[in-house]
Amino acid sequence: MRWAFKPGVMRHLLNFWPPFFFSGIKVAALSDDYRYCRVELKSRPWTRNINSSQFGGSMFAMTDPIYPLLLMGALGKEYLVWDKQADINYIKPGYSRLTAEFWLSDEMVEQVKRETDGGDKFFPQFLVHIKDANNQVVCEVNRTVYVRKKPKYRATESVTKA
Repeated sequence: MRWAFKPGVMRHLLNFWPPFFFSGIKVAALSDDYRYCRVELKSRPWTRNINSSQFGGSMFAMTDPIYPLLLMGALGKEYLVWDKQADINYIKPGYSRLTAEFWLSDEMVEQVKRETDGGDKFFPQFLVHIKDANNQVVCEVNRTVYVRKKPKYRATESVTKA
C-alpha cells in the first residue's frame, strides 16, 4: 500500500473519497514533501445550506484529514497520527468557492520528533483559515492532532499506553 502514499496518488484518492467527492471538496494541491496542501469547496446548489451560503459541515469536513495526512507523509511509517479534536468559528457566510491552505513547517516536524522520541504522546494544534473568492476569512478551524511514535520505533519504552 506504499504506492498510495505518494502525494500525487494520495491527492487523487482523496478527491474520489466519498466524503470529499459528494460534498464538492477537492484537494487542489499536495506538495511532494507533504508540507503544503490546498483544499477547495466548490459552490454548487447541493453544497449550500437553506440560506444559500456554503454548508458549514462541508467547511468543517474540508479540513478534517489534512493535518494528520501531512504529518503522516512528513514523519513516515514510524508514527501513529490521528485527528483528535477540532472546533470551528464561523465568521461570516461563504457564498463562493472556498479555499483552505495548510502548511507544515520544518520546525513543527522537528518538534513532533523531539516530543515523541521516548514514546510520549504529543498534541500539536493547527489553525486553518477558510477563505472566500475575495480572500476574506469566512471561518477558522482549530485542529488538534494526536501523534505518538509506534512502540517498535521508540528510543525508550514509555510507561503510558496509547
